[in-house]
Amino acid sequence: MDAYIEFKNVVKRFDDFVALDHVSLQIPKGTFVTLLGPSGCGKTTLMRQLAGFSEPEEGDVLVNGRRMNGLPPFKRNTPLVFQEYALFPHMTVYENISYGLKLKKTSKAEMDRRVGEMLEMFNLKGLEDRFPKQMSGGQQQRVAFARALVMGQEILLLDEPLSNLDAKLRVEVRTELRQIQQKLGITTIYVTHDQDEALSMSDVIAVMRSGRIEQIGSPWEIYFRPANRFVADFVGTVNFLESTVTAVRSGQLTVSYHGMALEVPTDVTAAVGETITLVVRPECIRLSGLEESTAEGTTLNGTIENYSFLGRMIRYWVKVGQTEFVIDDANVDLTGARSGAVKLCLDTRKLHILKDGGAHADG
Repeated sequence: MDAYIEFKNVVKRFDDFVALDHVSLQIPKGTFVTLLGPSGCGKTTLMRQLAGFSEPEEGDVLVNGRRMNGLPPFKRNTPLVFQEYALFPHMTVYENISYGLKLKKTSKAEMDRRVGEMLEMFNLKGLEDRFPKQMSGGQQQRVAFARALVMGQEILLLDEPLSNLDAKLRVEVRTELRQIQQKLGITTIYVTHDQDEALSMSDVIAVMRSGRIEQIGSPWEIYFRPANRFVADFVGTVNFLESTVTAVRSGQLTVSYHGMALEVPTDVTAAVGETITLVVRPECIRLSGLEESTAEGTTLNGTIENYSFLGRMIRYWVKVGQTEFVIDDANVDLTGARSGAVKLCLDTRKLHILKDGGAHADG
């Protein structure tokens, strides 16, 4: 699919600090792309190159083949919604949403029609005469979204827009936002450090670190097939198993971990004696009693050290040798949590292999 938005070898420095280090990214039209990474990784700086609030020292930013470098923000048609709602406090909801239309001298009838569509879309009907201070944080954020979209733009930029909302409201608003984005087909770039937001909303995630993109892929690829140890560790909870290859067969490796053998289906090429890292997500491990019959080559023995009841699941911390595993058990029993010695039954189909100290290998 052709790129609608493209960053080509973009470099941005602040004095001696390299904020963006030759970043390249292609975004197809209608895609929801999340820039995910820790604070200071360059994700907001990259978005600002597209919005026009900052200019690259090297490289190009293109929209639909047109070079954006040097164009002021108001000529780019790329509205940006911040975590601070930035609403005009002295204006009503209607006046805030219609502000851009008024500047363009849109007719009253057309203005009413477009604002009405936004009020309906963001569940704001009946609130058009309220001022921002009379509204909840979630309602104010919806007004900010509506104001950004009322002009009919084809690109929407969102810089951590939900971070000021409480946890439950965040889930509600992000679900609404994703549904609206899919309905309108608007190309969206979303900046966040929240892995749950990235995984739940995105078509594509670009994981960033130190001004570079570590991996670009679908949420499933990023989560289950991380390119390296940083991506695996940053996106969700993970267990790393440093293992030694003991046998190689077509489509399968046998590895030793604390003297216990695991049979791992994989297309990765490895040699006997080689050290590899297995990436194991907490939900890919099931706990069972020592007496339970389990498939050979899929289990490890351990001892439960601690647990945390989270309602929908129990998170266990289980010692295997000197390593502590994190395990999420969604099969919550009314009688309470397990304790003592257990078997860890691994879904070996979902194990991912990293070689060479964390370099990517497809499993």
